[in-house]
Formats: sequence, C-alpha cells, structure tokens
Amino acid sequence: MHPSFHRVSFYKSAADMQDLPSDSKVEIAFAGRSNAGKSSVINTLTNRNRLAYVSKKPGRTQLINFFRITGYEEKFLVDLPGYGYAEVPQDVRKKWNGLLNNYLQRRESLQGLVLIMDVRHPLKPLDIEMLDWFLPTDKPIHILLTKADKLSKLRANETLKEIKSFLQNSIYSRCSVQLFSSAIPLGVEDACKILDRWFSFEGNGKITSNPVNN
Repeated sequence: MHPSFHRVSFYKSAADMQDLPSDSKVEIAFAGRSNAGKSSVINTLTNRNRLAYVSKKPGRTQLINFFRITGYEEKFLVDLPGYGYAEVPQDVRKKWNGLLNNYLQRRESLQGLVLIMDVRHPLKPLDIEMLDWFLPTDKPIHILLTKADKLSKLRANETLKEIKSFLQNSIYSRCSVQLFSSAIPLGVEDACKILDRWFSFEGNGKITSNPVNN
C-alpha cells in the first residue's frame, strides 16, 4: 500500500460547483450506490477508521467531500454523494444528480473515477448511468466489486468474470475491475497501485487507458 494514502486529512465539503477547491491539480473521485461500501473503501485504502463516515443509514453523504494528501497540497481523494437510495426526497436526489453530473463531466482536475459496486448487486441501472456520465471525458474508470467476503470465493470470481466479459464487449471496455473487501481485507494493494498511477499524473495529457484486469 502506498504510504501517501495514510497521510490524508479532511479538507472541505462542497454543496455546489463554486465551492470546489480552486487550487486542486489532481483529484480521484469515489462514487457508488448508497450502501455499496464506498466509505469503508476510503477508510481501508487510507488505513483510517473514520476518515469517511460509515453510516448504517444509506444516503447520508449529501456533499462532495475532499480529503487532502499531506505533503501534496493540490492532490485530493474525493468522496461523492451516494446515489440510488429510494428514501431520499426527490428534490434532494435531483440536486445530487445535477452536482454529480457537472462534477464528473466538467472538473478538469479530476483524473479518474473509482466506481464502487456491491459484488452481490453489480451494474444496476444507476451504475450504468454513472458510467455513461463519465465515459465522454475519456478518463479512466476502475470498478471495485466490494463486499467480496459476503460470497464464496468461487461465486465472487464468477461474478468478476461476468463483469469483465460485459465490459470487454461493450462501450465500457476501457474500464478495469477487481474484487475488493474491507473486512478481510482483499484487493487493497491492487487498488492502491491504480491510485498511485493516477496520482502520479500531473496534467500533461490524458492517462493511458486501463485494460480490464486479467
């Protein structure tokens, strides 16, 4: 695991595009359906227990939260609002969708998207919508199939194979994907290698495509 990810701190929350950090050069965003395990992923990757708040009530994160990497003032991990939780009021969901869409498509310092999916419920319609929002930017997408410990090893690997096949035979062929578990843990090193490569990018052109993992 890259030691830089252990030296992170909360920087600010943003409710609108104008609230985003003005001096940011490299951002890696984490997105996913509510209760897919996004906060647990961030906490595991940073080796922090409560950097990102883990709530038993889905839909709690309503802001874009920025976590700055110590020693790299212009580099941030970004926790996006969870999506797809039915009990969130319609007007709130509409605002989230607008903010997510604007951020994903217009944020120049955003270098890559980590998309969190529960391995037991992958590629739901809103996950596909998220892929469709981000795909036109031509920036890399890495999918973490979380909670892999909830399935047998055989079933988890079968699901991974199915998702890889779907990606390879679709417009999303540039996406990479892996199994992940915060509980075991599983897949932490592989995920950190992706983040390290993205954070090493300084904005002089696009990051090269990520092949789907073998």
